[in-house]
Parts: sequence; structure tokens; C-alpha cells
Amino acid sequence: MTVDSDILIDWYRETARDLPWRRSGVTAWQILMSEIMLQQTPVVRVEPIWREWVARWPVPSAMAAAPQGEVLRAWGKLGYPRRALRLHECARVLAEQHGDEVPTEVEVLLGLPGIGDYTARAVACFAYGQRVPVVDTNVRRVVARAVHGRAEAGNPAARDLGETEALLPARVDRAAVFSAALMELGATVCTARTPDCANCPLPTCAWVTAGRPVSEVVRRTQKYEGTDRQARGRLLDVLRDASGPVERIRLDMAWTRDIGQRDRALDSLLIDGLIEQTADGLFALAGEGDASE
Repeated sequence: MTVDSDILIDWYRETARDLPWRRSGVTAWQILMSEIMLQQTPVVRVEPIWREWVARWPVPSAMAAAPQGEVLRAWGKLGYPRRALRLHECARVLAEQHGDEVPTEVEVLLGLPGIGDYTARAVACFAYGQRVPVVDTNVRRVVARAVHGRAEAGNPAARDLGETEALLPARVDRAAVFSAALMELGATVCTARTPDCANCPLPTCAWVTAGRPVSEVVRRTQKYEGTDRQARGRLLDVLRDASGPVERIRLDMAWTRDIGQRDRALDSLLIDGLIEQTADGLFALAGEGDASE
């Protein structure tokens, strides 16, 4: 079984969400920023911050010229703030080595800081219209259900790229739209927990044909409350809200439920390069430690 590309493309053109990074005139750099932000983060949280970043740093060199701490502060509560540092590093490389432009080739994109398989192909496809497979969680789910009859895709595998590429239309311009449509279907209709099969545009689906068998994948719910991630976030909040380096007591007061966890979170932030300690023992966002001198 396969996926009818004509039907899916027509559905996409009629019903796709009007996301700002999909509009004409958006540059490859701005699409790259959106892709980094959207990793493990809902659209509703990303959109306002992405708009701010586009206005603030419309080209890589603009971001490269900004201090690390400024970029981290602007990242806000998107989560996984190391993405912000990697994007800042990527901007510097683009400005210094690529003429302030985002490369078109997947292999070159993969050589940029913080750019993995998915992001490289997403930029090549959505920014430059190339016929390359773009595989995220949503795409893997649609392929698993529509083509293989499985409720879940299971763990990522090397075959995912090949299976998705086999579904792409031969025409390059239609392949890029199809990739966006496949992703949109997984995000809005063929969702993980409550798939809306009644409104699915696909005329055939192996999973539905098989009677929608229950998933064999054991889903683990990721909690956030009380985790090291939450502790790290609380410490970063203190530094984002501060106008300069702060004393250790300010960080200690931000997470009092578990002293060992707080110390572990602080150490990991230092190791990850998200924060730094000044010579006189104060703490600041990356690149802002000299503010006390």
C-alpha cells in the first residue's frame, strides 16, 4: 500500500495551517530558525518568539553579532536552551564561511553546528524545494499507519528515509509540497493519541483496513514536574531576569526542594556552556560573566 500524493497535496493546499514560516518571502535562514525552535516544542509557543527573532535577527550575521546571553534570554521558555546556543554558533559559521547565506546542499548543511539529519533535509526541502525525504515523528507515524498498518512507528531506523523517499512524487516541485503535506497530516489528523480517521483525506490506510490494531509500543509519559529539566529551567529563569551576574544564594533560593538536584542542575548548566561563573564567584548567562568587572 502507498500514499496517494495527488489527493494529499490537494488536501494540503486547501486545509494547511497558515504558519508564518510557510509564507512566500521567508528566507532559508528564517526557515532554519523555525525548524530549530519547533523541535519538541508546539507551534503555539514557537510562533510569537520566531516572529520576534525574524525582526531582531533577519540574517545570520545579525545574530552572530549578538552576545550569547542575549540569544539565551530571547529564547525564553521554549525549552532545551542548548538549541539557542547551537543556533548562535551556526549563525556565526554562516556569516563567516557562507556569505551570510544558508547552504542548499544537505551534506553541507549537516556540517553546520547543531544541524542534524532532519533539520538539514527540512531546510533543503522547505526552503529550497528539493526532492529529499523529510522524516519527523509525524511523518513516521503516517507512514507506519497508512503503508504498514501499524499504530505506531516504533524507534527511528535507517530505513525511515528510504521508505519515505519511495513515496515522494517524481516531480521535484510536487515532492516538496508532498513532504509538507505528509507532515501536516501527522500533526493535525493522524495524531498519536486521537487520530481523526473520519477526516483523513487518504482513500486507503493499511491500519484502518486492518481494523486499527492496538499499538505494541509501550508509551512512556515524560513528566516535567520535579525533574532535573525543571530545576535547570528555574535556575536559568533567575539569570534571564537578572541585569547582570548574581550571587549563588539567588540560585539556591530558586530550587529548594532538593539540594542535591539543584547542585546537579547547576553543574550541568555550567558544563553545557549555558551559564558561567565569574572570577569572584557570581553566576551569569553565557557570555555575560564579565558584566561584573
